[in-house]
Amino acid sequence: MRYNRINIITSAPKPPEASILIIYTGGTLGMIHDAQGALKPFDFSSILDHVPSLRQLELNLTVISFEVPIDSSDISPTEWVQIGKLIYSEYDNFDGFVVLHGTDTMAYSASALSFMLENLSKPVIFTGAQLPISSFRSDARENVITAIEIAAAKENGAAIVPEVCIFFDYKLFRGNRSKKVESLYFDAFESENYAALAESGVVINYNRSAILKSNKKHDLILHDRFDNNVAILKLYPGMTKSYVTSVLGCDGLRGVVLETFGAGNAPTANWLIELIEEAIKKGITVVNISQCPGGTVMQGRYETSKRLKEIGVVGGMDMTLEAAITKLMIILGDEKDMTEISLKINASKCGELSLN
Repeated sequence: MRYNRINIITSAPKPPEASILIIYTGGTLGMIHDAQGALKPFDFSSILDHVPSLRQLELNLTVISFEVPIDSSDISPTEWVQIGKLIYSEYDNFDGFVVLHGTDTMAYSASALSFMLENLSKPVIFTGAQLPISSFRSDARENVITAIEIAAAKENGAAIVPEVCIFFDYKLFRGNRSKKVESLYFDAFESENYAALAESGVVINYNRSAILKSNKKHDLILHDRFDNNVAILKLYPGMTKSYVTSVLGCDGLRGVVLETFGAGNAPTANWLIELIEEAIKKGITVVNISQCPGGTVMQGRYETSKRLKEIGVVGGMDMTLEAAITKLMIILGDEKDMTEISLKINASKCGELSLN
């Protein structure tokens, strides 16, 4: 894929304090209004004109833009691999990375990148905006400035936040703990099961106890094999046998995220349990994730989840749907053995689930 590359020194003639790579994939943030009022992609060579506060950060910025910006609704593993390969190939050249991305699927992309970049020791900060950067009331400027500042932040020579995150509306969340919860207001993201990693006010207050420890002692490893022969089976009162059969009967299906009620509960109808058990016997991994935005799956606590555990459904604990589906894709890309797949799902790879 072809990219456009622009180098920007915000603080000339002073030597920059850090070098940051900004990857623009598409989305509302990078749009401006033309003379006729229509939205068009933003020319990042003029970013200092739109965000003059960047001149105060004393940074060396490099912007790599997808030649054809992609709406986040069209994001797929293909684009995740492109972003991952860009970070991997430029990893030694920059102190941190900022990914500008549409909000609709940002939590999926941030989750995917967190699993792709093993032994990460530098910040990868996703951000975007609800309004274009050219809009008078846009949230883009604050989001971009603070995301860049966090990506550049160091303490004793090491990155303060060496993990994949989402920064939005003054809060920094772990990427694989995040979920888009709002489409009309600026506070678009939440992390119900894990504390914010930082909050931006007069200063940026870091919640250091919640931040992952750096893996600087080990080389970065890129996992770029996805198997997207997966499905999401959402349970609801009144669902039919034909609905469940059609989902579980997809050609080539290897994994299913089962969205259950409450703490992992499902209807006890024999036909439902039998269909799920039959799928597992065929080699399909089924992961139990709660429909609730907060809390955790506790298979076996209630009678309505006991049978799921007995037939081999894997409890997804407190993972988000976005983390569960992307993690499953990556694990299936590397593993064929169902026992190994289950063990890897239940292991916390980069803070996506709580083990105690």
